[in-house]
Amino acid sequence: MSDAKRKRNVLYVKLKLEILQKLDNGESASNDAEDILNEENTVFHSATLQSVETLLDYMGQRGFDYSDITAVRKICVNIQEMNKQQEQKRITDFLKQ
Repeated sequence: MSDAKRKRNVLYVKLKLEILQKLDNGESASNDAEDILNEENTVFHSATLQSVETLLDYMGQRGFDYSDITAVRKICVNIQEMNKQQEQKRITDFLKQ
């Protein structure tokens, strides 16, 4: 196992423990908490969106072509839509209970 993967696994375990402690104390956790508890190696919509937005900032500063920036913006919109669909599914599942 690579050092990077080991570090990611350690961070994941720490994050999972923090979430469980918050839930045990009756506190609310982040929007991705349910996913973090259920899926170990998933890249979350919020983290992906943040990375893509950072990439857009970088591309704007470095003078990338408009067509390249537009393509990345479309990816950003797609991620936002997927996130909305996931949130709607969570709400629907919650209401079904």
